[in-house]
Amino acid sequence: MVVTAVEAERAAFERGLAGSARDLRAAVTLLAGGVGAAMAAAATAATLAREPYDVVVSAGIGGVFPERGGLADLLVAERIIAADLGADGPEGFRSVTELGFGVTVVEALAPHPLTPVNGCEVVRGDLLTVNTGTGTADRAAWLRARHPAAVGEAMEGYGVAVAAARFGLPVAEIRAASNLVGPRDRAAWRIGEALDTLARAAVPIMEGLLG
Repeated sequence: MVVTAVEAERAAFERGLAGSARDLRAAVTLLAGGVGAAMAAAATAATLAREPYDVVVSAGIGGVFPERGGLADLLVAERIIAADLGADGPEGFRSVTELGFGVTVVEALAPHPLTPVNGCEVVRGDLLTVNTGTGTADRAAWLRARHPAAVGEAMEGYGVAVAAARFGLPVAEIRAASNLVGPRDRAAWRIGEALDTLARAAVPIMEGLLG
């Protein structure tokens, strides 16, 4: 099952599957589960409760750290991390894990081979799940300092991952970079190009995961 946030991402992935030599649409359930980890977790869990699946994929567009990759690159998670789930205080931020209340890191199943994917550069590393998209240099620097292996950020991966874990299923997260993590510059976003990357990568992703 592939879970995206919005319909445009779901449609791009479906377009990629349909354009393959063997149409994979019948083999893959595509779900636009909503924006944010909570909606993604709820939609994923509800679907998994109705029928069995082999693997769950969180897919869509997201931000890339500029020192790790560029716009329209494909970001592949080695770990999925809830980057801002925790508590702030005079001593600084402490994650839920540091507070002793749970796990904020999920090991991801990375499809192989995925270098390159139909002309797209592939960047592997940690993908951060955030509740608020980064829009300042200070926030980007804080995330880089806490998570030096991070390649990008999005808003749903951790929600999909914890839902999959409840059902004992492996999870992957794949993001096509639509913007740079840093000061918000909406005019510089490349959503169309990122969706094209997602479409081109759909078949290699699923073949790499399902064989």
